[in-house]
Amino acid sequence: MARAIERIEQDIAALKEAIRAIAVELQTAYASYLATLGLAVRKQLILASYHLCTQGYPENFLHLSLNQRQQLQQAIRKLGQLAAEQLLIYISEETGGDEGDEGDVTSSSSVTLDKSISEPLTPDTSNPIELATWQQKLEEVTQEILKKLSHDANLLLQKAGILPKKLPEPILAAAAAASEASAEVMPGPPNLLNLVIEIENEQQLEDSGLTQIMAINLRLGEIEFADVTLSSERRQIRNILVQLNKLGREYQKKHRERAIAEAEAAWRSSWFED
Repeated sequence: MARAIERIEQDIAALKEAIRAIAVELQTAYASYLATLGLAVRKQLILASYHLCTQGYPENFLHLSLNQRQQLQQAIRKLGQLAAEQLLIYISEETGGDEGDEGDVTSSSSVTLDKSISEPLTPDTSNPIELATWQQKLEEVTQEILKKLSHDANLLLQKAGILPKKLPEPILAAAAAASEASAEVMPGPPNLLNLVIEIENEQQLEDSGLTQIMAINLRLGEIEFADVTLSSERRQIRNILVQLNKLGREYQKKHRERAIAEAEAAWRSSWFED
């Protein structure tokens, strides 16, 4: 029995080594993916802002002075840059540099997440369960950053006079989660939410009682779809996760076998005939 336990221990040690190697691959793949995602997010934020200013609310954009337009565009670029940096903070050992405010329109938007959301985990890289938890948390943080960026960008556009000033905060918040808006989602450019929604005390369209709202809503699926490199890196991550899941099942199976073997040995060691 002691030899059986020893063989199981050797199998577990070999599995841990293989899992550590997979963990390195996974972390490296995510670091590359998040760097690419940061660039793609900046691009899609600018494109969505362009569509919103030129097609959603062209009159409001034309009312801005040249300086105001440039200030708004600079603020949008900075928001995208901050989001790109935020995406890498979770996976990096470094905390990242502090960013100073540039102009009035940028001072209210930082894309900074609550510590309870973005606090990095330090998993045991030989434990597939901890690695899976780390990977799931990373995906959640990524989605939260996109949601926060969408919200901050909409606030920025509202402050600049593009989005309606009377647009309620709950509607801006719902722009990052269309299913919560209780409204009909209309087709349109990617990463934009085009809604027809009833808002009490809001300016109505003719006599219908409905108001059309366009707002930024960055969606990971659309961002990946528009970027060949990003979608390729996502497929690589999926392939690594398949390997990790397979090793994880073997890991749990061997731990179960070891527990059974140790329990059998403990039973025999304590048993005696009357």
